[in-house]
Amino acid sequence: MLLGCIADDLTGATDLAMILVAEGMQTVQIVGVPDHLTPVPDADAVIIALKSRTIPAKEAVSQSLECCRWLKKAGAKQIFFKYCSTFDSTSEGNIGPVSDALMKELDCSHTIACPAFPKNGRTVYQGNLFVFDQLLSESSMKTHPLTPMTDSNLARVLSAQSRSNVENIYCEEVSKGEQAIRTAFSSNSKENPTIYILDAIHDEHLKTIGQAISNLPLVTGGSAVAMGLPANFQNKGLLNREADTDAFRPPAGRNVILSGSCSDTTLKQIRHAKKYIPSFKIDPNDIARGAPVIRNALEFSLSQTDPDRPVLIYSSAGSEDVRRAQSGFGKIALGEKIEIAMGEIAKALSLEGFNRFVVAGGETSGAVIQALEISSLHIGPEIDPGVPWTLTTEEPSRALALKSGNFGSEDFFIKALELLEKQMKESAGDK
Repeated sequence: MLLGCIADDLTGATDLAMILVAEGMQTVQIVGVPDHLTPVPDADAVIIALKSRTIPAKEAVSQSLECCRWLKKAGAKQIFFKYCSTFDSTSEGNIGPVSDALMKELDCSHTIACPAFPKNGRTVYQGNLFVFDQLLSESSMKTHPLTPMTDSNLARVLSAQSRSNVENIYCEEVSKGEQAIRTAFSSNSKENPTIYILDAIHDEHLKTIGQAISNLPLVTGGSAVAMGLPANFQNKGLLNREADTDAFRPPAGRNVILSGSCSDTTLKQIRHAKKYIPSFKIDPNDIARGAPVIRNALEFSLSQTDPDRPVLIYSSAGSEDVRRAQSGFGKIALGEKIEIAMGEIAKALSLEGFNRFVVAGGETSGAVIQALEISSLHIGPEIDPGVPWTLTTEEPSRALALKSGNFGSEDFFIKALELLEKQMKESAGDK
C-alpha cells in the first residue's frame, strides 16, 4: 500500500477511488473502521469510507484515528483525509477536529486544505469557495438540511473548528509552480501546526499542488486534489503499473434508484428520471409517524412486472418541505429515520432480486451499504465526474453507483443505467 485514505462519507470515497484509478493506482474501498481481522487488500491505494461527516466531532476523530493507525500499520506512506468539495461541515466540525488529530498522530508541522473540484464547478479563489459562478454561501448549500454552508471564506470556516493556524496560499503563488508553493510553506511556517488553504481554479493547479505535497505525511481536501498524488509515487519508483479498469462485470438483475438527497442537483435529476421511470415518493412525515413506508415501497416495486424496467424510490424534497418536517421531529432524528428506512428498503428489494442500485446522497449511500452488509468495493467505469459504478467484492454480487447529492448531470440516473447495460453487453462479449 502506498496511499491510505480516510473519507468522511461513502460517495466521497468512491469519488476519490475513481480519480486514483484513472491516474493508474490499483484501488480498493473498505466500508467502515477496519480492525485487526480486516485483511489488507493487495492494492496501491486503500480508501476507508466512514459515515463521519455529521456525527459528533469526538466520534469522528476517534474513528479517523483508528483508520489512520490501521493504514499506517498496513504500510501506507501517505495519509489522505477526504471531505466534500463543498467543505460540508458544522461550526463544531468535523473537518477541523479530524485534521488536527491526524496532524498530531502523524507528527505533521503543516498540511493543506483544498476542496476544489473544477470539473464539478468547485473552485477556490482568494480563499473563497465557489460553486460554479456562485460563492458557496450564495449557492443551494446555504440551505442544506444537515450542513448549511453560509460562509464561503474557508479560512474563517476552518479557524472556527481548528486549533491549528490557518493560512492562505493564493492563486498567484500556486500558478508559479511547485517550488513557489513549497517556499510559501516554509516562509509562513509557525511554531504551532499550520493548515494551508490553497487556491485552485483548474486541474493544472491541482497537479501542481500534488507535486508540492509529495512529502507531506498528511493531505486533506476534496477528491480532485488527489489527481496529483499517483505521479509522486511513480517518480519515486514505487508505482509502475496501470490500474485494471476492464474487470468490471456487473451482475444480471433488476435496477432500482434510491434517493434521499435533498440537493437542488438531485431534485432536478429526479424530475428528469420521473419522465421515464415509475416512481414512488416517500413522505418524510410518514416515516417519522411510523407509517408502513417500507412495505409500501416494496409493494410498489414488485408491482412493476417488467424485470427490465427500473424503479425510482425517493424521499428527496425541497428545503421548505424538509424544514417543515424537521420542525416536528428534529433535524437529526428525522434524518436517521429516513436513512434507516432507505436502508431497509434496499435490503428488502435485494431479497427480491434487485441487485443493481443507483443511490443519491452520502447519508443514504451509507445506510444502503450498511443494510446490505457490504464491506468492500471494486471501482468500475465513470458515469459522470466523481461518480463511478462499483462492484461488491463479496457474494452476492451487486453493482452500486453511489452519488453525492450535488454531483451529476440532469440525466444522471438514466445515463448510469445505460452505462450499466453497455457494460453488461461488453462483458458478455468477452466470455
